[in-house]
Amino acid sequence: MRYVELHCKSNFSFLEGASHPDELVERAAKIGYAGLALTDRESLAGVVRGLTPARELGFTYLVGTEIHPLDAPPMVLWPTDRAAYGRLCRLISRGRQRREKGHSELHWSDIVELSEGLIAGLMPPADDARRFLGSEFCDVFDDRAYLLCEVHRGSDDDGEIQRMKRLATDCGVPLVAAGGVHYHIAERMLMHDCVTAIRRGTTISDVEQQRFANSQRHLRSLDEIAFLYRNVPDAIARTLEIAARCQFRLDDLRYEYPEEIAPPGMTPIEHLKRLTWQGAKQRWPASVPTAVIEMIRHEMSIIEDMRYEAYFLTVWDIVRFARERQILCQGRGSAANSVVCYCLGITEVDPSQTELLFERFISRE
Repeated sequence: MRYVELHCKSNFSFLEGASHPDELVERAAKIGYAGLALTDRESLAGVVRGLTPARELGFTYLVGTEIHPLDAPPMVLWPTDRAAYGRLCRLISRGRQRREKGHSELHWSDIVELSEGLIAGLMPPADDARRFLGSEFCDVFDDRAYLLCEVHRGSDDDGEIQRMKRLATDCGVPLVAAGGVHYHIAERMLMHDCVTAIRRGTTISDVEQQRFANSQRHLRSLDEIAFLYRNVPDAIARTLEIAARCQFRLDDLRYEYPEEIAPPGMTPIEHLKRLTWQGAKQRWPASVPTAVIEMIRHEMSIIEDMRYEAYFLTVWDIVRFARERQILCQGRGSAANSVVCYCLGITEVDPSQTELLFERFISRE
């Protein structure tokens, strides 16, 4: 059986999750999952922590978040592409900016506005979920709308699954299995009880109503998942369907500098070279030393290979801005080993008077 866990919190869901992102990724890979989505509550803060082990293991690692709008049931959102990831970031930021640190305030209208390219899984529903599922939710997300089915060895899992199946059928929304995971192994339940008590401002013995009934919020074995959802195997298969639709990966992200960083008709590296040679002539009005010319060419080749020209232009622009307003501004540290920085006016260490090693600042290695 193949299965992707699509609803999983880490300790970056502050005082809710009880495992680190890398622990979750490594455990999911070890027990044979086909992938895992980290979906912390109204946050993407932890996703980078799981990226390195996912790369090393060749493991499918998805990005998502769990949100709790004030006027709609809670749901999990997964971006399908780079543009949708940007909208998801905007949505999270909007909610965070409305409240004090550590809290969020989102409305259904915010989700509607930024829903393009996002897949949504409605979490195990509240009393008004049937109305919401049958109208607004499907109208907005269309074929990107799903209903999450999560059972954890309760008193009547089979009955709960059948109720969820009927609800999904009545509302025309596909049912998908999920774990509502809060820690990577069952033994972390005690840690979860502890952070729950901290969140409530009380002791572990006094959170009986808030703690989970058992330790089933961990990453369960494939055999157990197959058994729990044996009457709705399509719900397991849909985890792979959603994962396949989510083409966005964190590796898709790159630094994206403003286009206006270089004059029209000129690339950033061309602009940087022009500024550097102009600066060199100002530093050495009589004649630029041959050794300095070679140093500039050497540094510029590394900058161009590493595609760091926009970074140099940004720092140059900041320094220029500061000095025009008589704000004290001086480059320091290993940047003083760069003749390019000296020609741009970022530093004041004369490279013709010292033996500089640019690779202390930037190296291909």
